Amino acid sequence: MISMNLKQIDRDIVELKDEYMQLQHNLEKLETVGGNLNPLEKRLADIEEELSNLNQEKDRLLRAE
Repeated sequence: MISMNLKQIDRDIVELKDEYMQLQHNLEKLETVGGNLNPLEKRLADIEEELSNLNQEKDRLLRAE
């Protein structure tokens, strides 16, 4: 069960990192054309928090093994 949770956490981390990279790229494009950056900046901050939580959960599960 624990290893399954770790695998899911790892998948979630990879997905969030991919989304983060795409959003950063989009943010750079919007900056050059003067677009509204607030929604992207908010989502980037949300992803950072989600990644932090997932990494904490992963560490907790690794210590429990």
